[in-house]
Amino acid sequence: MSTEPTPPPGPAPAPGTDSGYASASDAAAARRQPAGAAVLRTEVTEAIRAAVFAELAAVGYGRMSMEGIARRAGVGKAAVYRRWRSKLPLVLDVVSAVAGQGLPAPDTGSLRGDVRAVLGVAARALAHPAVAQILPDLLAEAARGPELAQALRGALRGARGGVVEVVLAQAAERGELPRDVDADLAFGLLAGPLYWTVAVMGGAPTDAELDALASSVAAALRTA
Repeated sequence: MSTEPTPPPGPAPAPGTDSGYASASDAAAARRQPAGAAVLRTEVTEAIRAAVFAELAAVGYGRMSMEGIARRAGVGKAAVYRRWRSKLPLVLDVVSAVAGQGLPAPDTGSLRGDVRAVLGVAARALAHPAVAQILPDLLAEAARGPELAQALRGALRGARGGVVEVVLAQAAERGELPRDVDADLAFGLLAGPLYWTVAVMGGAPTDAELDALASSVAAALRTA
């Protein structure tokens, strides 16, 4: 369980408001708005996303609830449900956003250089303490739930796969690879050994190990 303080309860959400905390004038203004006119405030959305990440690290997917997310975010429960109908799409939204952060498609001028750049960023992400807690938990839950498994695969493939496809296309343009290299195979060659090293064996790869892995992945792609 998290030891972070829980925001104090506020007044009941006013119709049409987003945060769950409203003044009398806000409530009056909200009553004058037509149904469905509530504005989804960006800062509330981001607070909810941050709360999801914290809840996943603290209690795991199985014990996480929409009520707990709202409480940690300091918003009314309705503000969460306005954006996501249940915790599955909410978690997938957050996972997709986090998976895609900090990983622009590299253009180093060589296949090996691009692969090394992707591996370096991915290794740092996997070694983050929160990610190290969240990802194994989500994978364990996915093993028990086909819906989560399918959705999680799609979210991760969409976030990382686009970068892999760019790396492959650039290598093909340079004549380093044929144009029909399978992107899923390339993604597996990149992610599999790295996840094994960081998440399963519990060690952060050194620069020399990442260099060697990049050379191996590039060589494997050339013969794929």
